[in-house]
Amino acid sequence: MANRVRGSRSKKDVQQNLSTTEELLETPEALQDRIVDTEEYIKQHSTVFIIGAAIIVLAVAGYFGYQYYQTSQNQSAQEEMFQAIYYFESDSLNLALNGDGNNYGFLEIIDEFGGTDASNLAHYYAGVIELRQGNYESAIEYLDDFSASDLLVQAQAYALIGDAYLELGEHQSAASQYEKAADYNTNQFFSPQYLVKAAMAYEAAGDYAQAATRYQRIINKFPEAYEYQEAQKQRARLEALASN
Repeated sequence: MANRVRGSRSKKDVQQNLSTTEELLETPEALQDRIVDTEEYIKQHSTVFIIGAAIIVLAVAGYFGYQYYQTSQNQSAQEEMFQAIYYFESDSLNLALNGDGNNYGFLEIIDEFGGTDASNLAHYYAGVIELRQGNYESAIEYLDDFSASDLLVQAQAYALIGDAYLELGEHQSAASQYEKAADYNTNQFFSPQYLVKAAMAYEAAGDYAQAATRYQRIINKFPEAYEYQEAQKQRARLEALASN
């Protein structure tokens, strides 16, 4: 019964709205009165309308201004990073990381051009350098701040974080990062390699069952992989250790 009452009211409201609309369409005088009322409302609240319009204009201008600024900053950062990449490829790691006094190193690019694509890539380079120099905690920090749309590079970054944890003796954390790398854009070329690393990290932690499970994943999912036959051997060995 209550539903019928609500439905009746809704129908009545609709009919009233239709009646008002028809009146505006049929009588120019009613339309003129409505326009006058609207004009009076705008006059009385002109400050509100002006502020609202100004906010919209500023928001739009701010968005495009920020996009232009980011594009400009990214271009400048890429130009500055050219020499740092050259030093990196020449194995001059300190110069690549810290600069040479005239050209920026990766750390300065991170500080000066934060939020740009170049700064993001500089985090990756800095992480690799810190890892090669034995600064494992710094390597983890820089690589963890890196993100890539390139699926293979992102997986590699996860694996490098795993390498750093492994060097620190944090085997469980290392295994977790290797598995993260294996599961990211899963493929038969790189995923088995990362799963082998995960298995080795679990074995170093004394968790033979988990290590055997990682080899089993290679056997189940990547029968065409280079690591397949070795995975069978290692799984059997670890299952025997786990049962003792």
